[in-house]
Amino acid sequence: MKKFRFTETQIVSVLNEADAGMKVAHLCRKHGTSEATYDNWKAKYGGMSASELKRRKRWKPNSRI
Repeated sequence: MKKFRFTETQIVSVLNEADAGMKVAHLCRKHGTSEATYDNWKAKYGGMSASELKRRKRWKPNSRI
């Protein structure tokens, strides 16, 4: 089975679709994820917009020094 990794921008767009009123079960089928994955994404990225995501990436401390 091929493992597909979503980018943070794609994850935020999926969460925005759910906020727009799409059912979670249908959304997960559409994108090929599980509802558990959706719940994890919601906990981590819930309420974030694309601009906030960019700001978060820019100020994220670099762990490699």
